[in-house]
Amino acid sequence: MSRPMFFILVTLLLDAIGIGIVFPILPELMVRVGAEGAAQGSVWGGVLMAAYALTQFVCAPVVGGLSDAHGRKPILVGAMLLLALDYVIMAMAGAFWVLLVGRALAGMSGATYVTATAYIADVSEKKDRAANFGLIGAAFGIGFVLGPVLGGLAATWHVTAPFWIAAVLSGLSALFGLLVLPESLRPENRRPFRRADLNPFSAILGAFRLPSLGLPLVLLFVFEFANMVYPTIWAFWLTALFAWSPAAIGFSLACYGVGIAITQGLLMRPAIRIMGEGGTLLFAMVCGIVAMVGFGFANQVWIVFALVPIACLSDMAPATMTAITANRVDENRQGLLQGVIASLGAISAVVAPLALTGVFEVFADDTGFYLPGAPFLFAAILVIVILPFLPLLMRKGSEKLIN
Repeated sequence: MSRPMFFILVTLLLDAIGIGIVFPILPELMVRVGAEGAAQGSVWGGVLMAAYALTQFVCAPVVGGLSDAHGRKPILVGAMLLLALDYVIMAMAGAFWVLLVGRALAGMSGATYVTATAYIADVSEKKDRAANFGLIGAAFGIGFVLGPVLGGLAATWHVTAPFWIAAVLSGLSALFGLLVLPESLRPENRRPFRRADLNPFSAILGAFRLPSLGLPLVLLFVFEFANMVYPTIWAFWLTALFAWSPAAIGFSLACYGVGIAITQGLLMRPAIRIMGEGGTLLFAMVCGIVAMVGFGFANQVWIVFALVPIACLSDMAPATMTAITANRVDENRQGLLQGVIASLGAISAVVAPLALTGVFEVFADDTGFYLPGAPFLFAAILVIVILPFLPLLMRKGSEKLIN
């Protein structure tokens, strides 16, 4: 592994720890600011996630354009500093609206993933991009192993303790990036920042005008919408179904993180070599459907843990689709494209939490038809819809992202 790749993956690892540390405490955090029970708490949590995603949607193309103009390093460092500020606000919040402010700031710092993906595109050969994008998932997977465990254990002391730990880790990550992360974008590959980069819709519309980009972007959007069921529902679902504590939820998320790290760090590269990008994508989609349907009807703890490895295998799909799309774009537009992809992900992350928590609220109410796994079944249907389009996705395109 090259030195720049090592630096960016370690930076992402520290960032992921700070993110994953919060997930196990969401049900208790919502109760702390006034929610009554898991069903209502899930809706409030969905609003928080939507606020994060909406801010990210507005800012992602801007951040992508800035990183194309001024380099990746200053954007990465600035985003992590803003994330540290967000965790301090969340730790001190005593009302729901303060949490909303914190989540909006966190959405602005969502540039970390966008710019990191562009960074890896800068330092990777085209043939290696799918596997290297998978390493991003592996870094996040390891972070989500450590983060939820730390969060669950810290919450036994105080519900806000994980936020303070996350703030420190994000600050350390920013310091690490400032001191040791080399710049990846060469001066000759930079482009001026344009007024059009301020419009979150202009780059998306420009990308969708090209047939070679439209289909992969749509399919990636639908899959990301479906995959939002995990961060949106997981903690509330386990609370409603099994009355798990934050520590137990953190342990389950840690298991999921181990699976993602193994899948994307060890299995994805040989999977692409053996099955090709198309075969790997199909395999990942099928795994996603099996896992979501299984979670939808799960009523025993052992079923949950049996399905987690299958769910992890489905995480090869976003990296593969991202690589397919990136290979159709000029080198000096990688930051802009990743901003477009992040914006589409942000749109799904605005709508999906509201839709999925709405489904959960209806079916987690034991006064009606009780099926708290219903959001997983809805997500499975969305992934099934993607399958017929995969042959079209694998057709080679030669279009380039327009200026």
